[in-house]
Amino acid sequence: MNSISQSIERTTIKKTMTRILPFVLICYIIAYLDRVNLGFAALEMNADLALSAEVFGLLSGIFFIGYFLFEIPSNLIMHKVGAKVWIARIMITWGLITILTAFVQSATHLYIVRFLMGIAEAGFFPGIILYFTYWFRSQERGRASAILTLALPIGTIIGAPLSTWIMDNIAWNGMAGWRWMFILEGIPAIILGVIVLFYLTNRPKDAKWLTDEEKNWLENELDRERRQSLAVNKATKLDMIKDSKVWKLAFIYFAHYTSMYGLGFWLPSIVKSFAASSSNMEIGWLTIIPALVGIPSMLLFAWSSDKRKEHRKHLIGSLLIAGVCFILSGFADSATMTITLIAFAAIGLYGFIGTFFSFMTLFFTESTAPAGIAMVNAFASLGGFVGPMIFGQLAISTGMFTLGTLIILGGAVILTLKKKGLSVVSEKEAEVKTIS
Repeated sequence: MNSISQSIERTTIKKTMTRILPFVLICYIIAYLDRVNLGFAALEMNADLALSAEVFGLLSGIFFIGYFLFEIPSNLIMHKVGAKVWIARIMITWGLITILTAFVQSATHLYIVRFLMGIAEAGFFPGIILYFTYWFRSQERGRASAILTLALPIGTIIGAPLSTWIMDNIAWNGMAGWRWMFILEGIPAIILGVIVLFYLTNRPKDAKWLTDEEKNWLENELDRERRQSLAVNKATKLDMIKDSKVWKLAFIYFAHYTSMYGLGFWLPSIVKSFAASSSNMEIGWLTIIPALVGIPSMLLFAWSSDKRKEHRKHLIGSLLIAGVCFILSGFADSATMTITLIAFAAIGLYGFIGTFFSFMTLFFTESTAPAGIAMVNAFASLGGFVGPMIFGQLAISTGMFTLGTLIILGGAVILTLKKKGLSVVSEKEAEVKTIS
């Protein structure tokens, strides 16, 4: 590669990452916050609406039923109409429904709005992962996915104290703080949805902020990867659906999803069960500790797996760490011990994320990626229903044992997932390598 080509590569990658990643990260932070703020609302909402643990578990999970049903159609529509129009639609509708949640008066109302919110948000995250395949080569996607999924810990770090502060300090017009929390946290999604229409660019060829040389270089690089992927992956959607490897990917992500969202919705309540005298704000500060640990582990795992081209080893290691710590937390008898063990589990939970999405995209061609990525994410999202239900139906210790066992089983499935695929596109014409 000559110096001119290297210069174009550096400037193009820098421009695309700088233009795309910070903005989609902010959007996903808002999405995650609006998805899990129900867990903070539960500190007061459950008593106000007389919601039992079993009912709250179902309420937390029913979002993911709507999400599951509409995720694949949503991704297919985005592939046809373009990212900016469809992502804008998703964000505006979920923001409106989040605000509507403030006015519920019963569990039935909550069931309806949470199910509708799942439908509204369906396709946002897999849509962004698909969007990355339009802009980033496989060797950049690990870092891009890790930066995007920083939204999970950042959303918790921002959302926990913000949500609990609103609940403790805002009661305008006699309306409870948890209701104002939904209103105030729904507004940013609507604003960002409008901005998406003007800010996002669907494809490199449409980017006015790239020079012609940069557009051509990027399109050629991406086209080369697509040709290589077509040679080693299933060429049609039907072949892909029948491929056991796709279902293994779905199960691995399902195991992670179940643990992540079971914990995400219930951690404030779990902490409160050990520290009943704590204020909402105090509970909020405690719940951000695992997220603070998660940020460096997410970046480190993604960087290391990209550098060493050892996605499988990193994924297995991350799930093993998380699974063992979940099982040990089942024996915890205090808030301090519980938070400490969950913080160690967060090393594995967050470390898994960016590495997995880089790994997963290597299994699809351009034509199968919209359905394939959405299918893996859709079936995995059922874990968002199962996880909260586990804690709603079982004791905390039993729930921790269950999640730990499931996530270790997900790591075992990775051991069986061996295929020929693309590891990284080199500057030479691609050769097919075994994904390590």
